[in-house]
Amino acid sequence: MRRLDWAAMEPDLADDADLLRAHGAGDAHAFARLYDRYDRPCFLFIRRTLGGAHAEAAEDVHQDTWIAVARNAARFDPGKAGFRAWLFTIARHKVWDHFRRQKVAVLAPVDEDAALMVADPGPTPLQQVETRELAERLVAAVEALPLAQRETFVLVAQAGLSLDEAAEATGVAMETAKSRLRYARARLKLALAEDGLLGEGPAGERTAHV
Repeated sequence: MRRLDWAAMEPDLADDADLLRAHGAGDAHAFARLYDRYDRPCFLFIRRTLGGAHAEAAEDVHQDTWIAVARNAARFDPGKAGFRAWLFTIARHKVWDHFRRQKVAVLAPVDEDAALMVADPGPTPLQQVETRELAERLVAAVEALPLAQRETFVLVAQAGLSLDEAAEATGVAMETAKSRLRYARARLKLALAEDGLLGEGPAGERTAHV
């Protein structure tokens, strides 16, 4: 898994807000273009945030998210937030709605201080995984993160949002989002180290740098 390259993915340079306005004016093609642009990163965010125990709900939550986008297009204010932050705010709310319906208790982690004893890893693990097995283990480690850390990590490392956008989408201050990302990276580094998958080695070895 790698950080999404928005520039490479989007030869269509139409502004997100313009497409949403066009949809509101009755242009069905505009919404389809917007959906094609963000379908994959939105689904991946939902799937990773739900975690393995709720994976079967990802399609329904994803569909509910885009229905909400279509129905609330007129409420979008580009002066308050960019479209990406607005979209992922809606997606996050739908994930939490699912958790509430399922009576899932979201507990704060008790070992964040221990996680912070590991130095900030710099580049995200998603950019450094070198084998399929490592990628699969990393997915499991991401899904094992506390929810607040998981959603921030996925927004930044996988969906490609900036820290500002991630903070906006999760409704927290910039410094809080930054701390959650740091905690997440440290915990992932610990998880990979415990599995013996973290360290130095020549290209091709079962090694990841996080």
